[in-house]
Order: sequence, then structure tokens, then C-alpha cells
Amino acid sequence: MKNIKKYILLTLTVLAIVSCSDDDSAPVANNVTLSFTNTFNDTPIVLGDATATEATENTSAAGQVHHFAELKYVISNIRLIETDGSEIPYHINNLDKGATVINQAKPQSLNYVLSDIPTGDYKQIKFGLGVRSDLNVLDETKFPNFYAAAGENDTEMMWEWGTGYRFTKIEGFYDADHKEMSIHTGSTIDDDEEGNFIQGVDAYRDITLDLTENAIVGSKAPKINIKADFNNLLSGKSNTITLTSGSGMNDNATPNVHTAVQMMKFVDNLGGNGQSDTKGMFSIQGVEN
Repeated sequence: MKNIKKYILLTLTVLAIVSCSDDDSAPVANNVTLSFTNTFNDTPIVLGDATATEATENTSAAGQVHHFAELKYVISNIRLIETDGSEIPYHINNLDKGATVINQAKPQSLNYVLSDIPTGDYKQIKFGLGVRSDLNVLDETKFPNFYAAAGENDTEMMWEWGTGYRFTKIEGFYDADHKEMSIHTGSTIDDDEEGNFIQGVDAYRDITLDLTENAIVGSKAPKINIKADFNNLLSGKSNTITLTSGSGMNDNATPNVHTAVQMMKFVDNLGGNGQSDTKGMFSIQGVEN
């Protein structure tokens, strides 16, 4: 009888040790990859110069044919939402660790890896198109890595006058005669009656997307596939835009002369209006667990 009791006790002890070992070896965090595909409707975008035959052409709702030579945008303020509603922020106050420039000309930039995401089941993702107003300052000392990446010659995601970052930067051509299209968006500053700088137009947009299935983080490192449909640039939920070149208040395609009013039409198309539309051009194409 004593031997039986000893055997049972030994067995329970071994099981407890094995159980503890299993718990200790279970991952408490893993990576999540955000994979961006930039399209016109369902067609992946190929960049090209004015007469490039390989460039992907798109026709807007207003009937304008256009294509891109350059396509860049900033993603920041990333948050993953668990099935119980808990929000897991990813370095939301640190542009060096939690923001990136998506550059169609750089395939490696289309996959952004979030590291050390806590184990859990995630049903939703939120992120910013652009940079929040409290972080939208060209501060080389505070965020040197992002500052350098955004200011590189092949990126140029800074306003020339130094008030903040560009949120999207699109260069291309439109109509049969290949007129130049140059659309840059970003928040602006203004000054109050006492001459103090204050927020002008706010071009930052918060995006909320439900996942097609839960992203399971733990022993798995899932990939979330996100489509950015740039058909929305001219044919969005908020505005149908016709491009015109010139320097008037209603012109919108000539480089760097379109007004804040015209710019915000592009902002609302790409990032949503922040109220009835919080998706803009973005959608979830699938989750790979």
C-alpha cells in the first residue's frame, strides 16, 4: 500500500513538473506582420514615368486616366484589439519604433513587423494614416531614426518649410497628354491672434479595420494582409475629384499649389472622414495564422 501511495505521489509530482515546464516554455509574445498591397481596385500598382507602358493605369469615376510614378504614405499609432476588447498599443508614442513609411518603390517596406506582441487572439486593428498632431514635429533628437528615414532623398516625407511630416506623397500623370499630378497631404499649422502656432487643418486619420478572422499570437506569428486601394484617391466615398492643373483656388493637381481645402478632399478619400468613414482606402484581405 505504501508503495502504491509513493507511486501515485511520484506520478503526480512528475505531471506537475511537466505541466510547469510546458507553461514556462509557452511563448508569451510573438511577431505580427502587417503586409500592405497597394492597388487600383484589385490590380496591384506598378509605377512608371509619363510614357511608361508597364505602369498600371486607372480610370476615375470622372473618367480621368491616371497612373503613379511615386507612391508613399506613413503608418503610425498602431493598436491591436483582442477579442475581449482590450487594446494593445504598439509604441504609439515613439515614431522610431512604431511608425513606418510605406514606399511602393521599396518592396521591403510593404511588410512591417510588429515585434513582441503579447499572446492572444486579436479581432481588429487600428492605425493612423499620418502622424498624430502631438508627434508631428520634425524633431531629429527625439526620433532620429524616423526623422532620417522620412528625410531620405528617395523618401522626402517632410514639408520643405519644416512644420511636420508629409502623410502621403503621390506623383504621377493624368489625361492623354500626361499632365503632371503631384498630391501631397499632411497637417498644417496656423497662428492665433497672439501669433502663437496652433493646429491648422488636421490631415491625420485613424483607421479601424475588422479582421476577416482572428490573428492568433503565441506559438504562431500571424500576417495581416491589408489592401490600400488608391482608386479612392479620385473616386472616394467622400469626394469624386476631377484633376485640374493651374494656380487657382479650385485647382488641385499642379505641384504644391493646391489649397488646404482641396488637399482635404484627398485626405478624406484616402483616410476616411473620421466620422461615417473610418476605413478610407484600406481593407483586410486576409489573416495568415
